[in-house]
Amino acid sequence: MRFPAGTNVRPTPDRVRETLFNWLGVRVEGARCLDLYAGSGLLGFEALSRGAREAWFVERDRRLASHLGEQLRMLAGNGRVFCEEVETFLSRPAELRFDVVFLDPPYSTAVDAAIAGLAAFLAPDALVYLERAADDGLPGSNALRWAKTGRAGAVCFGLAQLAVAPEHPVAGGPAPRA
Repeated sequence: MRFPAGTNVRPTPDRVRETLFNWLGVRVEGARCLDLYAGSGLLGFEALSRGAREAWFVERDRRLASHLGEQLRMLAGNGRVFCEEVETFLSRPAELRFDVVFLDPPYSTAVDAAIAGLAAFLAPDALVYLERAADDGLPGSNALRWAKTGRAGAVCFGLAQLAVAPEHPVAGGPAPRA
């Protein structure tokens, strides 16, 4: 996949992506996915190729966001692209709930605010994937319950659920389970 000149993307390594989607298995089929810090968009596009119902991409770089939109149209994928900061996206009222969230920020980016902002966007039993530089490690946050973790070279990654149930129902959507 080619990327616009002058952009700085770090696609998830093939080996890590294969492990992630093996972990997700059939859970991705029919899922609504949210690709935060989308960059290349490979995680969201991989989910669509494996039967996800839709994928939303959030990317602050205008050139990358435009490229993601072009790719989505070319592949006739069901989704949306938002050109804005992740924190801005997560501060608005949730339009719908997501079953799988890909959280792959630039390395050394603080993720606590993004993790805290996810609750309103998660469907019951949603899974959150987080990728970090191995030197940064996965957060030892009380907000996440790690189901699986791994390491490949300079990358550490994990699949978790939010420890606190979502509190904010989506307008017109189902209320969270108690």
